[in-house]
Amino acid sequence: MDLYIPIFPSTVHFSSIPLEPTGTKTAVAAVQSPMEAAGTDSDGREFKNPNEMWSEHTGDNNKKTQWYRDGVAYWEGVEASVDGVLGGYGHVNDADVKGSEGFLQTLLAELFVDGGIDRHFVALDCGSGIGRITKNLLIRYFNEVDLLEPVSHFLDAARENLVQENPMASDKHKATNFYCVPLQEFTPDVGRYDVIWIQWCIGHLTDDDFVSFFKRAKIGLKPGGFFVLKENLARNGFVLDKEDRSITRSDSYFKELFSRCGLHLYKSREQKGLPRELFAVKMYALTTDIPKRVSKTRSKVQASRPGIIK
Repeated sequence: MDLYIPIFPSTVHFSSIPLEPTGTKTAVAAVQSPMEAAGTDSDGREFKNPNEMWSEHTGDNNKKTQWYRDGVAYWEGVEASVDGVLGGYGHVNDADVKGSEGFLQTLLAELFVDGGIDRHFVALDCGSGIGRITKNLLIRYFNEVDLLEPVSHFLDAARENLVQENPMASDKHKATNFYCVPLQEFTPDVGRYDVIWIQWCIGHLTDDDFVSFFKRAKIGLKPGGFFVLKENLARNGFVLDKEDRSITRSDSYFKELFSRCGLHLYKSREQKGLPRELFAVKMYALTTDIPKRVSKTRSKVQASRPGIIK
């Protein structure tokens, strides 16, 4: 998401753990739980595992309150612009949107009958920042988009960008609600959303609040609805950014948390076209039940996509 985990250079290098010699026998690597994987912070300090890091930074109510307060305070000092919310990497916006759009098109075609042509599509943009993703992607595919953002001047900018300055805004494709609420405190209306989009923001949540958020957010999905989570990836373990109070998790770390949330990983895709010095970025489509792909011909898929504003 634009608020919370900006893209920033991956300067931390990880070493692999060598296998112990086993003579002529085949070496079998022990499978390490992601919850036992070591990590590091932005100062280079190492932690034995996530629990050690979380205990130090959010181990009691006062620490946890300060963790979230410091995260919001960081972004309150950031300019409400594309370059600001992308951590000085505003030039990656086009590649990011292109990758997201391709992933979204695939999911809509596979998971909704006739691509959802007769469906009133509603999305929630979590950690919406200034409305960058809503404006450039979601509002073109969804009839309504709600924005969730805890930094007030970002949300003010989003409202201005999407309502006051958007000549394409219409009753058929519009930003509807603007919620100035943090993820860890938000509960959606029951059955409102076809898609809940969460990008570059979940790293500000502790593991417990990550799980709690998704368990609450499930009730906001319509039957057949799904989550899209798009996030930076650590090569393994985790990386703590002490400045903005966020954690970059590994792929296996995410998958462990998805399991705790009771979510199914339907599909994932790596983001392409970003500068090599940045963290890798991956998109995950998550469902509450094991979904069945909708069978349709290629021509019908093309003809049945939702109404798109070009």
